[in-house]
Amino acid sequence: MIYLDNAATTKTAPEVVEAMLPYFTENYGNPSTIYSLGSASKKAVNQARRTIAEAIGAKQEEIYFTAGGSESDNWALKCTAEAYASKGKHIITTKIEHHAILHTCEYLEKQGFEVTYLGVDKDGLIDLEELKNAIRPDTILISVMFANNEIGTIEPIAEIGAIAKEHGILFHTDAVQAFGQVPINVDELNVDMLSASGHKLNGPKGIGFLYIRSGLKLRSFIHGGAQERNRRAGTENVPGIVGLEVATKRALRIMEEKTAKEVELRDYLIERIEKEIPYCRLNGHRTKRLPGNVNFSFLYIEGESVLIMLDMKGICASSGSACTSGSLDPSHVLLSIGLKHEEAHGSLRMTLSEENTKEELDFVVDNLKEIVQKLRNMSPLYEDFLKKNKA
Repeated sequence: MIYLDNAATTKTAPEVVEAMLPYFTENYGNPSTIYSLGSASKKAVNQARRTIAEAIGAKQEEIYFTAGGSESDNWALKCTAEAYASKGKHIITTKIEHHAILHTCEYLEKQGFEVTYLGVDKDGLIDLEELKNAIRPDTILISVMFANNEIGTIEPIAEIGAIAKEHGILFHTDAVQAFGQVPINVDELNVDMLSASGHKLNGPKGIGFLYIRSGLKLRSFIHGGAQERNRRAGTENVPGIVGLEVATKRALRIMEEKTAKEVELRDYLIERIEKEIPYCRLNGHRTKRLPGNVNFSFLYIEGESVLIMLDMKGICASSGSACTSGSLDPSHVLLSIGLKHEEAHGSLRMTLSEENTKEELDFVVDNLKEIVQKLRNMSPLYEDFLKKNKA
């Protein structure tokens, strides 16, 4: 099997699994108890909180553990809206956000909030002037993703943070795809809230965190007990938290080497596809993109058919976000960067890891060429295109 869907989820690293195991069987105490078994769990949770805070230049007390990126996004938007509604009811986001943001914004619009959805250019980058022009006296929050989960484009987060700070507006970023992949410092970026998820950086599923800058008056998102300093009820997922800590340490330790290898593989894959498969388009910014992200649209074919035929060859890839898998609608991200519906339907996302090799990518491209040609030979659209070109 050749796995090229690391944006959907990553393989849990062996050292992460090893670190988690004792917290299922030996150190299984509830962190909220006062006896020593529970204290061992509490100590592990606090240590993990310190590690993750240091990873993004935050304070330990600014890290709150959640079940993952979607919960963190919901918490940031819904509770900011509630807490600052007296100041204003206007939120700014983008058209290419993850659905955890977009659907939450739709929910808030039904609660009486107004949302401005910024457009992006053909590479998926927002226009900073458009952002400035969208700001109103009643704007309370700007939420822009750090890096796009489909096309890999990295947004100008530092510049956005500076604009938000200048206008006294809170700034949240969904960094689910970026945390552990690129360096992040919340103070340098002027980020007030940041969402992340463990399973995108070789950690376990079901664990993530929300960074909340000290001084923000956000209430609890889940009510019940006093866990997470009265802001997120529920017994802590200690094995998951420990796994997230080890995955974070690992990601920071190997980031430079991993990035260099993934960029080399990414650019090699892009070059071969562009040279050898006609009528294709690279989606996303060519250089301002995540190290392992490759997203192409192939004209005159359906992306889902490509995926099925790649799977038959033992190759795992996707046509976009895993959260919208099975949807018949074309990607909102690809439509936002200017693709037509039929172009968006022919998309393929391949997201690499440091474990992939050039030999694997050669196998992928060799098979992809055959698959694309086979599907085009069956495509009435491609047939019409060839007839028009001959004429």
